[in-house]
Amino acid sequence: MTAPAGAAALAAAYDAVTAVVLPLTDDDLLRPTRCRGWVIADVVHHLLQDARRALVTFASPAPGPSDVDHVSYWSAYPGSGDAAASQHNAWLTRRAASAYDRPSAIVAVWASTAPAAARAAAAADATSFVATQGHVLSVPDFVATLVTEAVVHHLDLTVDLPSAPEPPASALAVAVSTMDGLLSDEVVRPVGWSSKEFLLKASGREALTPRDRVALGEAAGWFPLLS
Repeated sequence: MTAPAGAAALAAAYDAVTAVVLPLTDDDLLRPTRCRGWVIADVVHHLLQDARRALVTFASPAPGPSDVDHVSYWSAYPGSGDAAASQHNAWLTRRAASAYDRPSAIVAVWASTAPAAARAAAAADATSFVATQGHVLSVPDFVATLVTEAVVHHLDLTVDLPSAPEPPASALAVAVSTMDGLLSDEVVRPVGWSSKEFLLKASGREALTPRDRVALGEAAGWFPLLS
C-alpha cells in the first residue's frame, strides 16, 4: 500500500464513521454495539481517543528501524490476549465517555478531530518512523493500523443500525490485508467469506461455524486473530 493510498483510506474510513454517527440522536447513540458493555457513544469515544493519539504520534518522529509492522503490531499490542486488561480498558472508556454532558457532544468532538488526524496522515513523511504504544512503526504501517481499527469499530457501532452504510471499500481492503497477515500465508480463509464476515470472525465478533472450523483446520484455533 502506498502512503497516499493509506492516507486516503484513513480519510474514507473516518468520514464513513462520521456519516454514520453524526445524524444520530442522543437516544440513538445509546444503542448497543458489538463491543461488550459499550453503546455507540462509547465506541465513538474510543475512536476519538485513537484519532487524538494519531495527532500526537504523527508529531512524534522516532529513529528507525521499526520493531513492528501493521500486522505484528496487533500481536505486540500492550495487553493483547489479557482478558483482565481488556475489561479494565473497556471500563475506562465507559467512564471517560460518561464525563460528557450528552452523547452527541462526543460525536461533535469526533467530527472535528477525525479529519485533522486524516490530514496529518496525508502530510506525514512516508519514509519516516513514529512512536506509539511502546513501538516504532513506519508511517504507512501506522496509518494502516488506524484504518483497521476504524473499520472494525465501524462494524461494531452499526450492529443495531441496519440501514447504516458499510465501511468504504478502500478501508475494508486495508483491514482485510491485516487479518490476512495475522492468518499467515500458509492458510487460506474459507471460500465464500465476504470481507465483512472475515473481519467479524477474525476479530471475534462472530463465532466460527462448524463448517468454518473444518475449512480452516488447525488454524481455527488461532481465532480470534485480534480482539
